[in-house]
Amino acid sequence: MRKAKGLLAVGVVVVLAGWLFVALSSGDANTPRPAGTVSQSPIVVQDVDAGRSGLPAIALDQLPSEAQQTYEIVLQGGPFEYPQDGDVFGNREGLLPEQDYGWYREYTVVTPASGDRGARRLVVGEDGVFFYTDDHYDSFREVIP
Repeated sequence: MRKAKGLLAVGVVVVLAGWLFVALSSGDANTPRPAGTVSQSPIVVQDVDAGRSGLPAIALDQLPSEAQQTYEIVLQGGPFEYPQDGDVFGNREGLLPEQDYGWYREYTVVTPASGDRGARRLVVGEDGVFFYTDDHYDSFREVIP
């Protein structure tokens, strides 16, 4: 009888652990994901379907106001606040669609209360597709105007 109760307890633990694993791994927009994967950000109110890049997408009006301002400045061709803005983004993380070196350019999105450039960037492809990261290239979302 004692063995049966022990086995039953182990079985319950295994079932609960399996349920928890499935719940966390299937997750929703608020489920944390490992670094280096495309993930959702806490600032997102509502994501839209994947963009033409195949990456998760976010509507322009769902970005922080600073990102929306940077988007408009990029479209206007400047002026840019930081000398690094417009530099080549090498996509070393490999999270954006593969392209030749020089295809992507990066632009700083001002981060209030940050003592430096902060972690937020817009990366723009030669084809005009914008990508947003708020975690310094650990994840990207395609911006849908």
